[in-house]
Amino acid sequence: MQNFDFQNGTRIVFGANRLDDLQRLIPSNAKVLMLYGGGSIKKNGIYQEIVAQLQSRDWSEFGGVESNPSMEQLEPVIAQAKEKKIDFILAVGGGSVVDASKFVAAAAKYEGEPWDILASRGKKVKAAIPIGVFLTLPATGSESNIHSVITRKQWKVKATFSSNHVSPKFAMLDPSVMASLPVRQLGNGVVDAFVHVMEQYLTVPANAPVQDRFAEGLLQTLIEIGPQVVANPGDLQLSGNLMWTAGMALNGLIGVGVPQDWSTHAIGHELTALYNLDHAQTLAVVLPAMMHLRREVKQQKLLQYAERVWGLKPDGSSDDAVQACITAVIERTQAFFESVGVKTRLSDYQLGANVIPVVIKQLEAHGITEMGEDKGVTLEVARQVLERAL
Repeated sequence: MQNFDFQNGTRIVFGANRLDDLQRLIPSNAKVLMLYGGGSIKKNGIYQEIVAQLQSRDWSEFGGVESNPSMEQLEPVIAQAKEKKIDFILAVGGGSVVDASKFVAAAAKYEGEPWDILASRGKKVKAAIPIGVFLTLPATGSESNIHSVITRKQWKVKATFSSNHVSPKFAMLDPSVMASLPVRQLGNGVVDAFVHVMEQYLTVPANAPVQDRFAEGLLQTLIEIGPQVVANPGDLQLSGNLMWTAGMALNGLIGVGVPQDWSTHAIGHELTALYNLDHAQTLAVVLPAMMHLRREVKQQKLLQYAERVWGLKPDGSSDDAVQACITAVIERTQAFFESVGVKTRLSDYQLGANVIPVVIKQLEAHGITEMGEDKGVTLEVARQVLERAL
């Protein structure tokens, strides 16, 4: 059990049975708003334990945060935060609850329309209510970064914003809570963390050996422990390592000084907004197809990924051997996603070719027409990616 302070100001409180620390982490005179998800914390006892910690305080709650938090659902929560003059938000849940809390924290301090925060990608955020996190599902790394993703159902839009003002003050990571999570959520968490690393790693060489080796270590860890976590959700060591890996995947460290892609996420967000797929499900569908379509531009990094992460090398120096190696590592990646229970084809989610023009139209409508580290993922490339993912 240890504490760690990141440069973004987030204190990580890591280990089992640390809830007593809430008393010192939350200011004693704070008016607290607790946000949580679908109610699993009431079944596993976490809710009752946290309420016991908050009893001596002025606190209120909002439960039922959606897996893809929406502006429509959160507007009344923003009003509640303003009316009650909330000055501390406690997010109890996974990345969706944390993202929702960040949006509420920023919007409650903003005088304009809440959507302006997302439309400006966070540039209009000048202040936010302080946030603390009790993490129940490792996946997004949102507990230790400055990013948030919010859906607007009315428009079928999934938008992001970033601001230093919404960086959590602390994040409590208790791996023991993962024992009660559904296998689907555990598999999603593994895939989510894996693709977060890949978006920052699988680009082009940038003379960044420290960042490369760091990313490769995270990927190898996820490959090693991912299937074990799904098979043994009550294993404290496995759960703790997944929590720590997921946080490292998107707290900003491995992305320092290197080009980043995020085209898989851009397309995945549209699939989620349109068809309500889990975030990780969309990533598992899009990434392997994206790797195939971008294999020429990313050849050097793909071969590095194959050798260092999977132990694969071309059987000779011919182009055929190189391409065979790249195909093999893409298939290994896809098989890994499947091994943790996350399907990798649109057809696995009862989606067919008819969805492709809809997704492309949404990308175009949102001005997302040139994606990737080199802006090389055009709408036509995105179309081919989705066709390959069928």
